[in-house]
Amino acid sequence: MLRKNALLSALLGVALLTGIANADTSGKKIALSNNYAGNSWRQSMLKSWTKVTSQAVKDGVVAEAPAFTTAENQVTEQASQIQNLILQGYDAIVLNAASPDALNGVVKQACDAGITVVSFDGVVTEPCAYRIAVDFKKMGEIQVDYLAKRIPDGGNLLEIRGLAGVFVDDEISAGIHKGVANHAQFKIIGSVHGNWAQDVTQKAVAGILPSLAEVKGVVTQGGDGYGAAQAFKAAGRPIPLIIMGNRFDELTWWKEQKDANGYETMSVSIAPGVSTLAFWVAQMVLDGQKVPHDLTVPFLQIDQDNLETNLATTENGGVANVEYSLEDSKKVVAGK
Repeated sequence: MLRKNALLSALLGVALLTGIANADTSGKKIALSNNYAGNSWRQSMLKSWTKVTSQAVKDGVVAEAPAFTTAENQVTEQASQIQNLILQGYDAIVLNAASPDALNGVVKQACDAGITVVSFDGVVTEPCAYRIAVDFKKMGEIQVDYLAKRIPDGGNLLEIRGLAGVFVDDEISAGIHKGVANHAQFKIIGSVHGNWAQDVTQKAVAGILPSLAEVKGVVTQGGDGYGAAQAFKAAGRPIPLIIMGNRFDELTWWKEQKDANGYETMSVSIAPGVSTLAFWVAQMVLDGQKVPHDLTVPFLQIDQDNLETNLATTENGGVANVEYSLEDSKKVVAGK
């Protein structure tokens, strides 16, 4: 018996040293509940989730990790979906929420049923849930800080917002307006919702442009820069300094303009692979590891000097991305 216990202790030590997941989660089921998939960021996020989780299932880390997406950011539909996941006996639910507080009731139901809930991107405020957040306000504010350096005399700005009613949209917009308050030489003279999608953005910007005076800069949320550029071009108006959002078409257009006339801007967004960090956080919690309920990850910023490097690694139709391994996720949890 002593020899057997020593062998088990040695095996446990090897597992800890190598950083592999304990076998305790091999029978666990983790589901992704996603509130929206109508743009390239969401599609890349789902693709990253499938890539990493299918390998984890293949490796025996977890039993299954399917993704479920509701239609067009419907809170009631997502609440119903989560209730179904509770009834289906999932051990953890990774959640990109339609609202920071409207889902708190069903999230509490999941926690009370012994289910681990990890929210990311669109996080929830229910205390029992884990949250992987980005400082979206800061993401909005730094856009105006950048414009202040590039256009010190200021001017009129067009704001392109995301999906109405979503926490992320509200936070980034609040950051943009804070930036404008800090740099009084700028004024927002128009605002449209582009739903983080190029086609929606192009139509929305085309609709508002005839009523706008000269626009010096365009502040954005991601998935909207290229659509904005196309709308200005179609209207025969000078293309202003447009903040980009890490999408392939945005980066490609930026590179073309940079080569043609030295066009200079910056691009910023959250990496869609944050979904894979959320998966590993859920796995670690199920594995009995101590994880803070609140984690913060940096946004991914692309500048003039590293544009080509990031474009080369971004898939056509996709988004500049970072995916997380278990080891990467442990470093985030440890604050490294």
